[in-house]
Amino acid sequence: MPGHSRGRETSRRSGSAAPDSVPDTDTAEIRALLERSTAAWNRGDGTAYGEQFTADATDVTYAGTVYHGGPEIGRAHQALFDSFLKGSKLTIEIIDLRFHGPDTAVVVARGEVHKARPKRLGKLATYTVVREAGRHWRIAAVQKTQRKRLLEAFSFRFQPATRPAASRG
Repeated sequence: MPGHSRGRETSRRSGSAAPDSVPDTDTAEIRALLERSTAAWNRGDGTAYGEQFTADATDVTYAGTVYHGGPEIGRAHQALFDSFLKGSKLTIEIIDLRFHGPDTAVVVARGEVHKARPKRLGKLATYTVVREAGRHWRIAAVQKTQRKRLLEAFSFRFQPATRPAASRG
């Protein structure tokens, strides 16, 4: 689907270094969940966007606003889609997917909200997704932040121990 790419995604069970220990169906279903969320955003459909979240979900927006529950998240985003975010598109790239038990996973994604294709995906989002009783995956929490490349480079240069192991070498 446009807006998603595999990137350097890894999938694994917590405590296991073997990506193949994760059922392909779980990974595919979580990717499909985030694709539905992105598609709803790109259509400007707050109701469908909110439906991707659990009834008690938490959404910490880039602006720092905290919304609770899929219905509130959908309602607030519809207001944004009808005004400040009218015609905007969301592009995300999953960079890490880790399972913490059979019904919980944490997804880290790069992303950007844009009207013209972004040159770089400068924001990060951390999603906690859960499998609900009906066996459907939903977003239980998401938190978004802006990546500060210059500050990050400064930290890595002058305090190399701050560089994450995954970006070394």
